[in-house]
Amino acid sequence: MISNAITASNLTKKFGNFTAVDNITFNVKRGEVFGFLGANGAGKTTAIKMLIGLSKPSGGEATVAGLNLMTQSEKIKERIGYMSQKFSLYEDLTIRQNINFYGGVYGLKRKDIRTKTADILAELQLEDKADEKVGGLPLGWKQRLSFSVANVHDPDVVFLDEPTGGVDPATRRQFWEMIYAAASGGRTIFVTTHYMDEAEYCDRISIMVAGKIAALGTPGELKERFAAKSMDEVFLRLVR
Repeated sequence: MISNAITASNLTKKFGNFTAVDNITFNVKRGEVFGFLGANGAGKTTAIKMLIGLSKPSGGEATVAGLNLMTQSEKIKERIGYMSQKFSLYEDLTIRQNINFYGGVYGLKRKDIRTKTADILAELQLEDKADEKVGGLPLGWKQRLSFSVANVHDPDVVFLDEPTGGVDPATRRQFWEMIYAAASGGRTIFVTTHYMDEAEYCDRISIMVAGKIAALGTPGELKERFAAKSMDEVFLRLVR
């Protein structure tokens, strides 16, 4: 069994003369909740798009779920879940239809899709709303449903790109409880965020500044290293 769910060595992405991701090197352990932090424009989304096979790296190497990013990107897509920065389900379909559709996209058999649909509806307490269109749900419920759908095929690694953007603090905390539950079963969670308080919820974090990893470690290690009381202070010192 692989010990590292993700490895990256000198991973780079250039757009013409602009370097969006600049020779980043890190690893993510299996079952870890790994935070990928930074301000908007720091390169977080570009990095995640490379790791899930949506954008070809300009240089460097990486593995995801033990597979080579450069030569096995299609196989990687079968082993991961992804929740995009913008809500990624179909708002004109019902909750049940969305779960069924993505179950099919991820290659589940009809019997398994029925089982997973029932499990998700029960977990989110949405049985009585299963046949209502997703567009009518509050944002927090949409985000929780999207996370469940990203996990419908029991992936090895789940990538979450700014998953709690725009939701209230109580809903953000509920969402993180879902993340912990998934990680406790051995699933690796790779989450990007610009909320520095969410760094405290991660096992380890990296902080990107201008396309580079400026710091990497546990929240406690980084606060000690920078003599800071909070991750906000750590971040401000790195940016300055």
